[in-house]
Amino acid sequence: MHPIDDNRGMPGPLAEHLRAPATKAAMLVQQEALQAARDFLRGRDFTELLPPLIGPVTDPGGRGAKALDVDYYGNPYKLMTSAILYKQASLRGFEKLFYIAPNVRVEPVETASTGRHLVEFHQIDVEIAGATRDDAMEVAAGMLMFVVERVWQNVPDVLRGLGRDPIVFHELLQGGFEQVTHADAVERLLGQGHPQSPDAEIDWIGEELLSHKADRPFFITDYPKGSRGFYDREDPDRPGLLRNFDLIAHGGYGELVSGSERESNYATIVTRMRESGENPAKYSWYLDMAREGIPASAGFGMGVQRLVRFLTGLDALWQVSAYPKLPGMVAP
Repeated sequence: MHPIDDNRGMPGPLAEHLRAPATKAAMLVQQEALQAARDFLRGRDFTELLPPLIGPVTDPGGRGAKALDVDYYGNPYKLMTSAILYKQASLRGFEKLFYIAPNVRVEPVETASTGRHLVEFHQIDVEIAGATRDDAMEVAAGMLMFVVERVWQNVPDVLRGLGRDPIVFHELLQGGFEQVTHADAVERLLGQGHPQSPDAEIDWIGEELLSHKADRPFFITDYPKGSRGFYDREDPDRPGLLRNFDLIAHGGYGELVSGSERESNYATIVTRMRESGENPAKYSWYLDMAREGIPASAGFGMGVQRLVRFLTGLDALWQVSAYPKLPGMVAP
């Protein structure tokens, strides 16, 4: 068990959780990680914007997660499940931008026991005009390496107090993250006896299995069309495959980053919306901007709580959130 926290169950009363040594340690790691991410991105000429919290529409989501409705002066708005649409729109004024973005997703109740899901969480959201998938992957990998190194420089005693050993991150800091296609990942999982669908995202158990086999983070690329949002660009040379990626942490921690090249052509976006069962009329403000011209881009979101959990080695995301809200559990 972790030296300063042997409670791996669900969170207790909020005051008790806030007083817990592990919570304090996680928050110290979190602030160092966020500062490092900002330093890395601003050092590469990114501009930080404050993200919207509500809007007429949000990312349609996936894996059963839903958005919360808000009555906005009589208009049905949504709390942001992801700021992806606003990132794309913002490229008209900012070629390289990022958010530290709060997200609210009403996850299925059964995800509460996975240790990997919260109703409220944050992402380091990055978008780059004119970029390719390889460009976005390079930024994501570089930022992760920078954050890990900086946190170990600044708060090594905090990490060691949580039972973390720098040897866990040695291979990560060497870089050279492997790239595995979705099809190859599926083949590996089937070889391990895990029934992974070739037409869907890698499921949570599958991610964990692959993660345990690695000694450093690795990328999964080329997810099948239909497994992700309408904004992920389809590969023009390989129809049916998306120009997207996930960055999977080693050690069983699973996905840290999800990203893609973006669809920017108005007609293609409308077609992709319809193919995914979305009503284009809901996205009128976004489609108006796309009709006027949204730059081609690539970007990603890195989960803050997932990053902090990976750094600290704690067992569940609620342990690295000051005010955890788990699926199916009503909390202050």
